[in-house]
Amino acid sequence: MRVKCILCDKIDKLDDNLLEAKRLRNRPIHTYTCPSCKERITEKTEQRIASGKFHVYRSGKQKELLT
Repeated sequence: MRVKCILCDKIDKLDDNLLEAKRLRNRPIHTYTCPSCKERITEKTEQRIASGKFHVYRSGKQKELLT
């Protein structure tokens, strides 16, 4: 399956049997981000959280699991 990253427009090929490929095929609302973009977003988000100026909102179920 050919997929296109929504951020950098890089085209990748995913194996048809991967869970991510099945999600993209069956649920069109899911979007694909390449591993390099995903890693970059993760790093920058962690930096913002560490700065103290970024608040991560969690749903009720996630709050219960953390406590």
